Amino acid sequence: MRHIILGAGPAGVIAAETIRKHAPYDSITVVGDEPEPPYSRMAIPYLLVGNVKESGTYLRRDPDQFTRLNIQLLQQRATAVDAARRTVTLGNGSILGFDKLLIATGSQPVRPPIPGMDLPGVHPCWTLENARHIEQLAKPGAKVLQMGAGFIGCIIMEALAARGVELTVVEMGDRMVPRMMGPTAGNMIKAWCEKKGVRVFTGTKVEAIEAAGAARAPAPAPAPGGLLNKVASFFGMGDGAPAAAPATPAAGGGSAMRVKLSNGQTVDADLVISATGVKPNVAFLEGSGIECNRGVLADECLQTNVPGIFAAGDCAEAFDLATRQRVISAIQPNAADQAAVAALNMLERGAELKRVTQINVLDTLGLISASFGDWQGVPGGQQVELTDRDGFRHLSLQFDGEKLVGCNSIGWTEHVGVMRGLVEGKVRLGEWRDKLMADPTRLTEAYIARGQAQQQWSQTHARAR
Repeated sequence: MRHIILGAGPAGVIAAETIRKHAPYDSITVVGDEPEPPYSRMAIPYLLVGNVKESGTYLRRDPDQFTRLNIQLLQQRATAVDAARRTVTLGNGSILGFDKLLIATGSQPVRPPIPGMDLPGVHPCWTLENARHIEQLAKPGAKVLQMGAGFIGCIIMEALAARGVELTVVEMGDRMVPRMMGPTAGNMIKAWCEKKGVRVFTGTKVEAIEAAGAARAPAPAPAPGGLLNKVASFFGMGDGAPAAAPATPAAGGGSAMRVKLSNGQTVDADLVISATGVKPNVAFLEGSGIECNRGVLADECLQTNVPGIFAAGDCAEAFDLATRQRVISAIQPNAADQAAVAALNMLERGAELKRVTQINVLDTLGLISASFGDWQGVPGGQQVELTDRDGFRHLSLQFDGEKLVGCNSIGWTEHVGVMRGLVEGKVRLGEWRDKLMADPTRLTEAYIARGQAQQQWSQTHARAR
């Protein structure tokens, strides 16, 4: 049996190892489009802080792991899939045939259409190559502007602050982490960051990025072929032409760039980081016969509309049995769960994905926040909020009937586990719904009274059957 896995991130690696565990003699090829060994993007902030070296980001410490398991790693980019012919075309023109295919190509950064994005001091923070450029520029005291204050942006911001830079964050939404937190919580996180010395603009866009001397000196004529030397994508990977040298502060101690904002202000910067969001990396599947919406559409077995072709991780729009909806939830625990299920089904083992976890827990400069489930609430549902702005503590609970369906939390770290248990367990709270409406801090009591009782009933009922 020939298995091809597109993507060398956590989902791809876990799937390959799962297949090998159950099928010692099958052919397994993992295709990844970066020149490094398989690594975790979530480890890049730790690299920037200095807690780990590049080798500390690698998914497997043993450099011979894949050789020992007889898993072939190809450092190529998949450019097309032909579902009918069961082939994958790579960037070098070679064509691979497969019996079973897993699409685990993850996400790619969204490139905002802003003049100046091609300047050498502008980088996403997505690959190890990006991290190397950022390490060179984000020295203590350097002026750094970050576009985007979503979940990923806040993780990057944490690493930049630890490097001792002078940091400005620009978020086009009306609050920080707008896809994770409601207005009260998002603005409390903003206030916390400003208290810690980070300048934050919300409801603001970057309109243009200019080289510091662009307005005073004419640009030199481009050298032959100069356009080919520009950065070609958010992955920091071009078409084989040399990359532009990292920007350095302008002569005389000034900054390398000026960033124009929609509020009329101009911010000097030695480094601009683009963290304006990501999207599933599925464009190469156009015309393949594989159905996609935002991501690759997959059922509870992670199989696509084409038998024998599966999807997992950030690129998968997976069917959630709990909500009966297809969901993209780009967190590493989901990637791991989906990869294992997909791999077993590539071997026709009949596994099912029980749920797509929708949780985010974020540490923003020491302030812990959490978001679970339908944190925005549901039509006809009830909600309750408790806010201590001075103490940076906030709880927002969303109910659908007697069930807790979503929540936001800041500062109340002791409730994170029980909030997840109540939401994911679809616990019927009974009279405890009204008790929580009166005092949201009684979450642990509610879980002990109702969650554990429901779990014990389910186990007894299962044994009886």
